[in-house]
Amino acid sequence: MNFNYTALAPVVRYGQEHCLTKSDLKPTAEIQVDTPTWLIAVRAAESKKATDIKVLDLTAITSFADYFVICTGANQRQIQAIAEEVGLQLKHKARELANSVEGYTQGEWVLADYGDLVIHIFTPKSRDYYDLERLWRGARNVPIPPE
Repeated sequence: MNFNYTALAPVVRYGQEHCLTKSDLKPTAEIQVDTPTWLIAVRAAESKKATDIKVLDLTAITSFADYFVICTGANQRQIQAIAEEVGLQLKHKARELANSVEGYTQGEWVLADYGDLVIHIFTPKSRDYYDLERLWRGARNVPIPPE
């Protein structure tokens, strides 16, 4: 049995392509975000009841990140919920995706790297043990504005 493939779809030759007329042809420019990404992350953590939230400005100290957001969750599930909410809010409001996320499964210390922003979510025990605020004591504490 012979089957004619050309009968199903016409052959389109170079120069005869059709452009979609109803597509959105606006260039994809950088999204301008009025709210700093660290504040979006803080608000997301607050919405999941994170405690002892601190923001450290590292711009004068190191080149690998501009800000650390450090917070505490009561247990593994809350820590994972905080990490997920921060990721969702940064994705939706700032078009930011994490470069990497470490420690999510264990839930003791979740580290999410967003390039210029690094999120640290600890259990109370892990936060006391690692004491990042002491380690980065040369960093400036950023005041968190009220909502």
